[in-house]
Amino acid sequence: MSSLTAVSPLSTTPAQKIDRGLYRRRRLWNKVGLGFASFAMIFGLFWLLWILVTLGIEGMSGLVQMPVFTADTPPPMTDGGLRNAIVGSVMIASSGLFIGAPIGMLAGIYLAEFSGGNKLGQVIRFLNDILLSAPSIVIGLFIYALMVKNGSFSGWAGACALALIVIPVVVRTTENMLLLVPNTLREAAYALGTPKWKLVLGVTVKAARAGLTTGVLLAFARITGETAPLLFTALNNQYFSLDMSKAMGNMPNTIYQFAMSPYDNWHALAWAAALLITFTVLALNVIARYIGAREKH
Repeated sequence: MSSLTAVSPLSTTPAQKIDRGLYRRRRLWNKVGLGFASFAMIFGLFWLLWILVTLGIEGMSGLVQMPVFTADTPPPMTDGGLRNAIVGSVMIASSGLFIGAPIGMLAGIYLAEFSGGNKLGQVIRFLNDILLSAPSIVIGLFIYALMVKNGSFSGWAGACALALIVIPVVVRTTENMLLLVPNTLREAAYALGTPKWKLVLGVTVKAARAGLTTGVLLAFARITGETAPLLFTALNNQYFSLDMSKAMGNMPNTIYQFAMSPYDNWHALAWAAALLITFTVLALNVIARYIGAREKH
């Protein structure tokens, strides 16, 4: 009779028990990690929805009760609107975009197409990263010392401050979008005898135009609600004005001043202005996403 005993197929070896224990612990830690991640997501969404709902309720009441688009910012305890602040913000932000976007695109094209990893390109990238992460209040103080200290507050000073915020965003976006263009397109153009400048304008930039447009729109959305640079440059103006060589009304500073005031009508206008800026930024981001999605398809 054989001394060997049969092993049950349901029995497990010590190594298998260790593997099962390790698997259970990993599943437990996975559930713990997912639980913390879900809690963080719900916590963030809760406050975001609370802010948006409060902003929508308070902002819509201000838009309904006040002549926001037809009257200028009022003195205390009188009726008025935000016409001068809206027009001033559009002029300053558009001017900043028109100043900063071409410079940023040209710098991005140079980094992607002409630098070839040389030292000048490395220096530009390093400085661009610093400018991209610089606080906006520092940029405002720089323009204040450069243009306002020995002169006066003006819309042009505010536009230059916003342009310094636009430039690094557009540089980074332009370089990244151009680097995504396949090299086969460049090689095909070179094979046909295309000069470098025509290749860049007619092939790579054209192929990446949707991404470049998206970057410009996102940069414009970034500067729409900037307050600190305008506080030191454009300041504010209670009256309607199209003269950008003088202090100019703008929505971010109007929100700051009216929200800090003790007057109820100013509070209502501050909520309305905050809602308008939020809708503007949301619309610009939606347009940028739509353009990017169309390019992918």
